Amino acid sequence: MTDGSNSVVFATVVRSHYGLSSARLLIRGLRAFGGDLCRAPFWIFQADENLSFDASLLDGTTQIIPLKVPEAIQGYPFAEKVYACAEAEQLAGPEFGSLIWIDPGCLVTNPPTLFALDASADAAVRPVHLQIVGLLAEQPLDSFWKKIYETVGVKDIHATVESFVDRKRIRAYFNSHAYSVNPSLGLMQDWYGGFSELVTDRDFQEKACQDDLHKIFLFQALLSALLVTRLDPRRIRILPPEYNYPYNLQQDLPDERRSESLNELVCIAYEDRSLDPDQMYDISVSEPLRSWLADHTRSAIDQ
Repeated sequence: MTDGSNSVVFATVVRSHYGLSSARLLIRGLRAFGGDLCRAPFWIFQADENLSFDASLLDGTTQIIPLKVPEAIQGYPFAEKVYACAEAEQLAGPEFGSLIWIDPGCLVTNPPTLFALDASADAAVRPVHLQIVGLLAEQPLDSFWKKIYETVGVKDIHATVESFVDRKRIRAYFNSHAYSVNPSLGLMQDWYGGFSELVTDRDFQEKACQDDLHKIFLFQALLSALLVTRLDPRRIRILPPEYNYPYNLQQDLPDERRSESLNELVCIAYEDRSLDPDQMYDISVSEPLRSWLADHTRSAIDQ
């Protein structure tokens, strides 16, 4: 499936001290449980120049890259993420076949091998957890999605997915906690370009994108539209539920989709939930992961 970690690079962005603590835990989890990808390069884009990085994080495979978000999109929800992805894609060049983005509020618990792309895939993603601003497959386009599709050069799309938690059949709409793309295709540049266009479009912002939810999820909606219009659908790898598992939504998951063991998952999104195993009352954590979490969740936050 992959020729090893040399073809893969991970990236994330930090913009707060809490994000830095989370990124520290994320990287240590990848190094401990990442299998063949455990020593892959990891780029941390630093969106706040006042953050300081401890020496233990800089292990020779982790690089800190200052990020200056263009003024036109500064302060808009997730602008740092979109711009960091575009910068990472440019830095990756032909050296890497897989650019793997993973948010700081995620944890790797098993080798994330399906993020490593091969000759059969140009992207690897999960459907969204919840519909929120997504459109049901049979719904007519609203002004928000109509403008997004217009921005990527189509009138509408036919691809659909099922949201994982609320189980709605919606127009293709993907989760963005963690995903991978082939950096040679320029998808992240297109994402940044389209995002900048939509953020600075006053009419769109004042009408179709005026409420908080549409502003918050604009970046994710646009990425989804780009993936299904720029790529052959057969080359989009839909990851299994063990990837991007929404531990932050554990109590909302239907019984048949709720994991009983953290050890069985590959990558989880936890956001603001505690990963101290003594506080994880709704999922089991077995050794050796339990002891590792007990040690590292406390030390990551303390530093």
